[in-house]
Amino acid sequence: MDLVIFDLDGTLIDSKLDLAQSVNATRRHLGMQPLDNETVYSYVGNGAPVLIRRVLGDEASEATVQEALEYFLEFYRDHMLDFTVLYPGVQEALGRLRDSGVQMAVLTNKPVKISRAIVNGLGLCAHFHEVYGGNSFDHKKPHPIGVETLMRECGVSRDRTLMVGDSSVDIRTARNAGVMACGVTYGFQPETFVDPVPDLLMDRMEQVAGWVLDHRDGRP
Repeated sequence: MDLVIFDLDGTLIDSKLDLAQSVNATRRHLGMQPLDNETVYSYVGNGAPVLIRRVLGDEASEATVQEALEYFLEFYRDHMLDFTVLYPGVQEALGRLRDSGVQMAVLTNKPVKISRAIVNGLGLCAHFHEVYGGNSFDHKKPHPIGVETLMRECGVSRDRTLMVGDSSVDIRTARNAGVMACGVTYGFQPETFVDPVPDLLMDRMEQVAGWVLDHRDGRP
C-alpha cells in the first residue's frame, strides 16, 4: 500500500463526548430533553446534517433542522477539542507510516473546516497529504469521489490504496472506489461491519501500520 486513507471520528480520534454534548446542547436550545450518549454515537457517520435530522426525529420541520444544524456547528466549533483525543497508538502508527514514505490522507463526512482544525489541534497536520470533509465534494462517503480524488492527487493506483474506518460507511466507500478496506474494532460502529465485510479487521492502529509496512516490503 502506497496510500492509506483514514476516516476521522472513531478511527483516528475519540470525539464521542464532544459530539454528544454538542448534540444535547442543541436539543436544549430547542427545548428538547437530552438523548443518552450511546444513542447519539449510533447516529454519527453520515455528516452533520444527517446527524441533526436523526437526533431531532422525522417530525422536525426543515426550518427547525436548519436552525438546529447552525446552532450545533457553532457550538461544536467552540467545544470540538474539549474532550476529543487520539486513540491509543495513533500518533506512533502514523509516524511509522510517514517515516516509511507511505502517503496518508483523511476523508471524513465531518465538515472540512472543523476536521482540519481538529487535525491541526491534535498535532497531526504534518502527517497528511490532505484532509477532506463532507463538504469538500458534491457527494459524501460512501460515494467514491473523495478516494478517487486522493488517488489521482497522490499518483497511486487502486491496488495500492487502503481505506481505514470504523463503520460500514467507510467499507462501502472502499468498495465503491475499488480499493481495499480495513475496519477498526474500537470505533463508533464496529457492529455495522456485517455488510459489507472489511477485507481486514484490526483492533489497534499499530496493527494497521504493521500490516501496511509488512506488505509494502513484499512480505506475506
